[in-house]
Amino acid sequence: ERKEIIEYIVESGDTLSSIAAKYDISLDTILWANDLSSKSIIKPDQKLIILPISGVLYMVKRNDTLSEIAEIYKGEVGEIVDFNELSSEGDIYIGDILVIPGGKMPPPPKKSYYAAPQVPIGSSYFMTPVSSPYVITQGLHWYNAIDFSHAGNACGKPVYVAAGGMVQKTGYDRTAGNYVRISHLIAGEEVITFYGHLSSILVSQNQKVSQGDIIGYIGKTGYATGCHLHFEVRGAKNPFAK
Repeated sequence: ERKEIIEYIVESGDTLSSIAAKYDISLDTILWANDLSSKSIIKPDQKLIILPISGVLYMVKRNDTLSEIAEIYKGEVGEIVDFNELSSEGDIYIGDILVIPGGKMPPPPKKSYYAAPQVPIGSSYFMTPVSSPYVITQGLHWYNAIDFSHAGNACGKPVYVAAGGMVQKTGYDRTAGNYVRISHLIAGEEVITFYGHLSSILVSQNQKVSQGDIIGYIGKTGYATGCHLHFEVRGAKNPFAK
């Protein structure tokens, strides 16, 4: 059973209904995840977020609980815990991206987390999380991410904290491999940076870190074809997206 969220590149002749049928999910699931309506027109090369199952995509906010999320989006707490492989009902963090199996978007339609208002930050707030010279091997993609690498062999090169903050979580994900998530308090709001595919991790949960600290090393753990850093910003613009 596929549990990963993927990006689909629209091809000539595609319709929203045909894409939904191809991935065996409801049309509403695609509409909700991509902030579209039944009247939306898609074009070739457009990127669409595709959930692994019919339901709703949700990013955890401050003070959220699973029971409240389940009630609002008509899901079941147990199914959310199982599908997202959470350790317990209370094991959620700001910035977590959850799939709510069988969930429904409540009326009036709400914007998905993907288009949620973002905390404004200066273009220089985040430093580049890898050393120079570097190359961007993939532009903006799921979720609000940029891939960094180095010419030649990037494996084992250090990964730096983009800005000071607190280690929210570390772990392993089948897609992102070894990862670190850092929480940054900006203008009273939490913004999360995510560092994936690490070969090793040097920090632990709740550890305070300063901008430029080494938190791990570039690797190719998880689903990766070569050594690179998958760098996400959740809750603000990714400053390295061009």
